[in-house]
Amino acid sequence: MILILMCIEIILLAANINFVSASVFLNDINGQVFSIFILTIAAAEAAIGLAILVIYFRNKGEIDVTKINQLRD
Repeated sequence: MILILMCIEIILLAANINFVSASVFLNDINGQVFSIFILTIAAAEAAIGLAILVIYFRNKGEIDVTKINQLRD
């Protein structure tokens, strides 16, 4: 589960790099503003994901992605 959250964060950071580089290349501030917006969303997503993991760990005593996936059934 932690690996999944880390991968999502890396994808969002890669998008930020693209927005900032395009913003510098085009001499426009919109890409940088959008990049800050994406960073805010990524921080909120990470906080919510980690909070869910902490609550799950407190209830079950372990974090196993296969068991978490079985909760859907």
